[in-house]
Amino acid sequence: MLKNKVIVSLTSPYARKVRITALEKKIDFEMIIDVPWNEDTGVTKLNPLGKVPIWITDKNESIYDSRVITEFLETLSEPPLLPHSPIDRIKVKQIEALADGIMDASLCIFAERKKRPKELQYAWWTNRQFDKIHRGLKFLSDAIAEKKYFYGSQLSAADIAVACALGYIGLRFSDDFSWTEKYPLLSGFYSDMMKRPSFSETVPLI
Repeated sequence: MLKNKVIVSLTSPYARKVRITALEKKIDFEMIIDVPWNEDTGVTKLNPLGKVPIWITDKNESIYDSRVITEFLETLSEPPLLPHSPIDRIKVKQIEALADGIMDASLCIFAERKKRPKELQYAWWTNRQFDKIHRGLKFLSDAIAEKKYFYGSQLSAADIAVACALGYIGLRFSDDFSWTEKYPLLSGFYSDMMKRPSFSETVPLI
C-alpha cells in the first residue's frame, strides 16, 4: 500500500494547518516540498489551481485545498477536531474561515510587495488587505478573551487555523506591526498552542 503524502511549501500557513492536523491525529505521512512559484513546480499537475497543500492518499488520489484536506483527515482518525453537532461544527468552521481569510489577505500583500515591481505596487489595495487582517485579529482577540480554546474544552480546527494565521503574520509583517503587542490575548493563545509539538515542529520557515 502506498504511503500518504502531503505536498507543501514550508512558508504556507495552509500547509502548516494540514501538517498540524495530521500530527495531532497521528496520521503517518511523507512531506514533499514543492514551491508553486518555481518554474519547475509539479503542483499544477496535481491541483489545477497550482496551490499547496495537496494531500496524496494511500490510493494515489489528490485532495485539495486545506479545508477539504482537513475535512478528509477528520474521517480517518481521532481525536475529533470538528464537533459532531452541525450547528457547533459551523461555529468552528466560521472561525477557521476567518483565519483563512486573514491568511488570504496576508498572502495578497506578500505577492504585491515581492512579485510586483515597486513602481506598480498599489498602496491603497495593500492597506485594504491590512484592514482585513486587523479587523479579523480584533474579532479573534475578542472571541478568545480569557479562554484557552476557541470552541469547547479541547483543541479544534478553529485553534489550528488561527495559530497558522498568526504564525504567518509574524513571519511576513514583523516590520509593519507587532501583532503580539497589539493583540496580547492572541499572543497568549499562540504561546499556549506552541507548547504542543505539532505546532512547534511546523513553524513556517523562509
